[in-house]
Amino acid sequence: MNRKILSWCLFDFANSSYSAVIAAVIFPVYYANQIVGNEAGQGDLWWGRAIALSMAVVALTSPLLGGIADYAKVRKRLLFFYTLLCVVSVSSFYFLQRGMIIEGFVLIIIANIGMEGGLVFYNSFLPEIAKPSYQGRVSAWGFGIGYAGSIILLLAALLLINKGLINSVWPMVALFFGIFSIPAFLFLPKDSGNGSRIHRAAIDGLRYTWKTLKKIWANKEQRKFLAAYLIYEDGVNTVIVFSSIFAATTLKFTPEELISMYLIVQITALIGAFLTAKPIDYQGPKKVVLMSLGLWVIVSVAAFFVHEKGHFFIIACIAGLGLGTVQAASRAFYTQFITEGQESEYFGVYSLVGKSSAVIGPLVFGFMSSTFGSQRPAILSVALFFIVGLIIIYTVKGGGPNVMKNR
Repeated sequence: MNRKILSWCLFDFANSSYSAVIAAVIFPVYYANQIVGNEAGQGDLWWGRAIALSMAVVALTSPLLGGIADYAKVRKRLLFFYTLLCVVSVSSFYFLQRGMIIEGFVLIIIANIGMEGGLVFYNSFLPEIAKPSYQGRVSAWGFGIGYAGSIILLLAALLLINKGLINSVWPMVALFFGIFSIPAFLFLPKDSGNGSRIHRAAIDGLRYTWKTLKKIWANKEQRKFLAAYLIYEDGVNTVIVFSSIFAATTLKFTPEELISMYLIVQITALIGAFLTAKPIDYQGPKKVVLMSLGLWVIVSVAAFFVHEKGHFFIIACIAGLGLGTVQAASRAFYTQFITEGQESEYFGVYSLVGKSSAVIGPLVFGFMSSTFGSQRPAILSVALFFIVGLIIIYTVKGGGPNVMKNR
């Protein structure tokens, strides 16, 4: 593993602290139950709004910013700006207290924009640092190392929570994210632009991006892939942002039990990511995506019926196997459509679709939970996203073995 690939993977190691602690396990429950109050589903509603709005902002700005990054050659600088935005916002969670609904709402939006917006530029480095025959593996390595970061941060968070220092968890996450992202800024390919073209890049980048969008839209298979990704990623994102709230509210998991469960999920996700690293390249990402989506259908339906904590632990472990797998395989699948020199633009569109998918699901979940006074109908609705996505992705031509590209 060379220096560029290692530093790229370490950025995943760094930002997974946010994904695990802030987006998935501890902070959603803290905000919904402690800051807002979730007795009538209001916590679900406010959390869903925050995630949906932040994802909408990222979705709408990603193609334009991707075009600017490619045109002005400032991809790494934009990645640094978004990372800094996330780190500072997460540090500010320390000052939140019960009843500070709006303050928390605003900080969540800013932090999530920083995290998710930066992934546009982070993902766009993949085709540049790895040959086509290795992109599936490198993509999976990134997710796998990321899960290791999640495990470390969750264990550290558990220690602080047991000492009654839950507010200290947020600056710890920010510090971890900041420190381990440094290698990416040192060793990933440098920006070739000096920044002097940024004032023109917005207009020219928008025009450039519009051409890319038309080119993508004209490609039937790429269009179908993005449609499928839009739908099934909505299900994945909804599960990520609401699984811990479901466990805490419906199944009465304690914070310690939540962290223990998610640690197991991260371990199984790490195993799944590394086990499928080579199959993504040798069997093709399409087969891996289809297998993962089938697994997610089973998981979401089973979660509707579960009443015992032990059973939910088992379901969560199965879900973990498919978590990193579907994301790594989807990213590798999409790289097969990319035109050389337009990586940021293409991943800007990829982000537009992926983040747009995180708008509908959380809103639907929050609405159904508050309307029915139960999270079970909400969790069952997620299965539909996976079923429809699976059907569409099955019809996409392509997604074959990446190793064939170098033969």
